[in-house]
Amino acid sequence: MVSAAPEVHGSFENQTTASFEEQYVSGVNPHWVRLLKLMQMNVQYERCSGAELFTTTGTKILDCLSGYCVHNLGHNHPAIIEAIKDELDRMGPAMLQSHVPERAGELATRLCRLAGGDLKKAFFCSSGSEGVESAIKFSRVFTGRTGMLYTQGAFHGLTCGALSLMGDPFWKKGFGPMLSDTEEISFGDEAALAEKLKTKKFAAFIVEPMQGEGGIRVPSDSYLKRARELCSRYGTLLVFDEVQTGFYRTGKFLAAHHFGVNADIVILAKALSGGLIPSGAVLMTDKINHAVYGSLKKSLIHTSTYSENGLAMRVGLAVLDTLEKENAGPRTEEMGNYLRAQLREQLADFDMVDEIRGAGLFSGVAFKAPRKLTLRASYEAFMAIHPAMFGQVLVMRLFNDYGILTQICGNNFTVLKVAPPLIVTRAQIDKCVAAIRSVVEMANTPSAFWSDALGLARRAVNI
Repeated sequence: MVSAAPEVHGSFENQTTASFEEQYVSGVNPHWVRLLKLMQMNVQYERCSGAELFTTTGTKILDCLSGYCVHNLGHNHPAIIEAIKDELDRMGPAMLQSHVPERAGELATRLCRLAGGDLKKAFFCSSGSEGVESAIKFSRVFTGRTGMLYTQGAFHGLTCGALSLMGDPFWKKGFGPMLSDTEEISFGDEAALAEKLKTKKFAAFIVEPMQGEGGIRVPSDSYLKRARELCSRYGTLLVFDEVQTGFYRTGKFLAAHHFGVNADIVILAKALSGGLIPSGAVLMTDKINHAVYGSLKKSLIHTSTYSENGLAMRVGLAVLDTLEKENAGPRTEEMGNYLRAQLREQLADFDMVDEIRGAGLFSGVAFKAPRKLTLRASYEAFMAIHPAMFGQVLVMRLFNDYGILTQICGNNFTVLKVAPPLIVTRAQIDKCVAAIRSVVEMANTPSAFWSDALGLARRAVNI
């Protein structure tokens, strides 16, 4: 049993939502508050538990986004909280920077064993973006090459190296020149991949085994196998970004396991944190590790302040223990199959629904312009105002009318992401699917849905 949080003595509990907002506006990011208000999603949360979020006004929200796949075990899982409390209570070494952290080796061994293949070593960091930056450095030093190959629609993070591996100019504009020697190819295009790799100029091909922000895209059965074959042939490292898809999110420990393919480097983060302590890991082969850290002189050549800190290591082990105890893999496959079957059944009548995609509890509803002329005209008009307009009205309606939190994909605004925590129940899935059907049904009539879209467009003119 997790004990209640200690009483806070001071000004925190006396602050109103308005005062929180004022401080955030003045001290952090004023336009984020403006955007939340525009979307009518600016609520204050009092408590978060499992797949449910409780607001200060008594509203219960079903989380079908999981913090972009952070909360695989749900919010504030008791086992994770207990591990953190125990680690704090023992008052052991956390960040001495001059000792061998006692749990880092155990966590590295378990992660590498679960990931499989020839992965034997781990570098620990604080985020997926930091993991991507590390993978860039490691692949360059190992191969002696500078080129990096990535796929269209990819999302690898928002630091400059990670941005260099993303094609959408929205994320990069104004931030100065990115890394040189990076090139983009279409996701799933085996011929384009072969053509690029045979130049032998690329240190690594970095790819999400299933794309997240690109639209919950699952490649053909042959794509990653072909990538493995070509990378091995031409001396390019195969790097899997499993930041969103790891830790049984797709039903397997890694999304790549659906295809039976092993990488040279695997990047993990998000769910490794248990949603509470920032943490990431870059798994690699012994040979790559040796190329980076292969001498006393180079033993500190790549590190990070919070790498291997005691809390993160303890939480990582607690996450793995809990995922195993709760039979996360088979359960996620079962619940994910149920979710997509229900979505296909309930949305079959609507021609604006193009496809239900995904694996495990990593699913997406892809939309297209409806055939009905009046609806098509409205849909295309709002797409012309902003490509995200239609999807954001879906999100807004789901949140405000039905208490469902989700979001559209960041690089594909026509795909609604449905990714609840892995502990979600059938009843909660049914609630989510019923809500999506109701909103899509509303969008299929000349109704308030389109009036809302027009109102949102008017309010968003200067955003």
